[in-house]
Amino acid sequence: MTVVTVRDSATDALVREAASVLAGRRIAVLTGAGLSTDSGIPDYRGKGAPVRTPMTVQQFLESDAARRRYWVGSHLGWRAFSAAEPNAGHAAIADMERAGLAAGVVTQNVDGLHLRAGSRRVVELHGTMRRVFCTHCGQVFDRRDLAARVEADNPWLGVDEDVILGPDGDVRPESVDGFRVPDCTVCGGMLKPDVVFFGEFIPAERFREAEQLLRTSEALLVAGSSLVVNSGVRLIERARRRRLPVVIVNRGTTRSDPHAMVKIDAGTSEVLPAIAAQLQATAAV
Repeated sequence: MTVVTVRDSATDALVREAASVLAGRRIAVLTGAGLSTDSGIPDYRGKGAPVRTPMTVQQFLESDAARRRYWVGSHLGWRAFSAAEPNAGHAAIADMERAGLAAGVVTQNVDGLHLRAGSRRVVELHGTMRRVFCTHCGQVFDRRDLAARVEADNPWLGVDEDVILGPDGDVRPESVDGFRVPDCTVCGGMLKPDVVFFGEFIPAERFREAEQLLRTSEALLVAGSSLVVNSGVRLIERARRRRLPVVIVNRGTTRSDPHAMVKIDAGTSEVLPAIAAQLQATAAV
């Protein structure tokens, strides 16, 4: 369910200022977990976020126990995670792209909600939960098919309809005893979700694609990211080198607030549609 808060006059003034900064410029959009909280997917760092210790890539690759714990928790959360719907913030970004105002979106999220909202040029910096691949032979599997396999191999594993999701769509399992970890049906190798784990590098070609999107743009709009993760900071630095105006919409402070021409401390579902509406009105004049 989308939550929309009534804006106050100060926020409205900042929305007008942001639209003025962005108007007439081709916009690159950078999004983070704060964009998807109104879709029911929590973030790691926002106010009230649960304390989480994300699994590192080293733990996943080197420990059978860690992989078992990961797959149980990930499967328990998959149904709710995959059922999440795009919210007003996702829709506003897709509208700006369709209107020719935005060049595309670079996202740190792995939920696929930008694509479901209708965005066409989406660079998923940290990968996607929609796919799983074999670390040995490279075979790719659809996550929905894998979920069916997991349920067939572990019929005792019940999935609560009211699970409390973690930021990456996982659930803390009560027990992992007896769980049969899925493997590659082609070669029997280790399966890994097609996401960038903590401690893992973003594929170079994917970051180059994000840089290319930024190079073809004239402004950067950041939505729902605290910019703690280095991938976002690196893009901010590239925008600064080109002297591109930066607008940030995020609840709470970010690492790059001092570099923003406009910072709006408010929800993305509330602010992005207002910015998009003003930009489209200006473009129509």
